[in-house]
Amino acid sequence: MSRVEKDRVVVLRQSLEAYLSSVFGEDVDIVYVDELEKEKKWKYLEEDGANDLKGFGYGTPYLIVLNIRGRMRKIVLETMRTTGGFGHDYPSDRAGILLWQHSAFNKLPKHVHSVDVGAFTKRQGLKSVNDCEEFFIVTEFVEGKLYHEDLDRLKMFNQLEPMDLERCRTLSDYLVEIHKLKSKRTGLYIRRVRDLVGHGECIMGLMDSYPADVDFISEKELVNIEKHCVEWRWNLKQFAHRLAQVHGDYHPWNILFHEDADFTVLDRSRGEWGEPADDVSAMTINYLFYSLQTYGRLAKSFEMLFNLFWKNYLDKTGDEEILSVIQPFFAWRALVVASPVWYPNLPEHVRIKLFNFIRNVLETEELDLKSVNSYFKP
Repeated sequence: MSRVEKDRVVVLRQSLEAYLSSVFGEDVDIVYVDELEKEKKWKYLEEDGANDLKGFGYGTPYLIVLNIRGRMRKIVLETMRTTGGFGHDYPSDRAGILLWQHSAFNKLPKHVHSVDVGAFTKRQGLKSVNDCEEFFIVTEFVEGKLYHEDLDRLKMFNQLEPMDLERCRTLSDYLVEIHKLKSKRTGLYIRRVRDLVGHGECIMGLMDSYPADVDFISEKELVNIEKHCVEWRWNLKQFAHRLAQVHGDYHPWNILFHEDADFTVLDRSRGEWGEPADDVSAMTINYLFYSLQTYGRLAKSFEMLFNLFWKNYLDKTGDEEILSVIQPFFAWRALVVASPVWYPNLPEHVRIKLFNFIRNVLETEELDLKSVNSYFKP
């Protein structure tokens, strides 16, 4: 068995030997374990607690000497540091890097050979994932209707029901609640803002997905938007104190309503921590998007929902500062809904207004919620 302590994992000798025996296909006896840089004798304790190895520190390479049927073999077991940024903040980051290393090391001439890639487990000590090619997730099934169906109905009939208002307020309340949880790990805020601009799922990735021959935006204009977003990235570094728990992809296709205003959220994305404006923009851009398609501006039912969501959120959080940081997040979400890849049948005049919105909000130091329609103009 293994147990996780601060920045290290303590492993039973029998678990380590069982794991290595499965890797090599033969019975393995451990002769020596210690940090690679050290040249001490066998670190294993033969007295009380004799089944425990000293803790493996994350990010520290360990030399392990094995006896396999009378033959000595040396291997190195190494994890990755859990702190320090550089895109290694979450277990999934570190797993992705180690999986890539295992697949790539052995393809390069003269590179040290990778024997296996594995994981420390809660119950089994160590487990090999050497034979894995693709990974998957299994979740529970939840009944319900996606929130975009409510917006589709309003787009078609413009009949705002009391339940529409209740659901909107509930969605806003949810963000009020989850954003209360703060963190002082400011490096995660800086990373989240960096990902906002440079991640393949975010601003640069969205721009790269745009076809080169579209009529509504030129390459030069995209370059200028990207440059402006980079400037915003540097500006937002001073707001790292805002780091909070976030969903990360809080939009109507990831909200499953049951009866009344009870709902389940789906597909949390890009880490646990970030800028609250990420979630607020992800939802409220859709009230703008649906209204532009229906009325050519923010109006009627969608204007009521947009204003209700924002008023409820600001009244209960007091977070007026969000209006000074949301601009690049709105730009990203507008790039999504303006995309000819995601929305191939969107009228061109709607795309043009969305790009006007992107350019104008990026030029705005503090978002004026009462003048949103002015941002759709050239």
